Amino acid sequence: MLGDVSGISKIYIITGRTDMRKSFDGLMSIIRDTYRLDPYSKAMYLFCGRNCSKIKALYFDRDGFVLLSKRLEGAGRFQWPRNASEARLLTRQEFRWLMEGLSIEQPKAIKQDNRPKDF
Repeated sequence: MLGDVSGISKIYIITGRTDMRKSFDGLMSIIRDTYRLDPYSKAMYLFCGRNCSKIKALYFDRDGFVLLSKRLEGAGRFQWPRNASEARLLTRQEFRWLMEGLSIEQPKAIKQDNRPKDF
């Protein structure tokens, strides 16, 4: 379910560590008060705790908030950026890498060229 984000226009990863005891209101306040982002937008916000085996995703779905959680079994860990806390916009490819257990920083990946194309 967490992999189907077809209605979401933006995906933000909240880097660093988040207290995973927080629920709807606590995570909304982080989005709104700490990062000055709109929790009601068509965006999904991803949070991770200390041991990187569990993540939470929060987004607004027309009439209410959806809070999803994914916990990896066994020794699996998400490759979560532990730099200073920031709200970083992810591409769809980076999101897929994260869900597959890979780092969002792939050194050999071909980077998208955002320059206008001249035909």
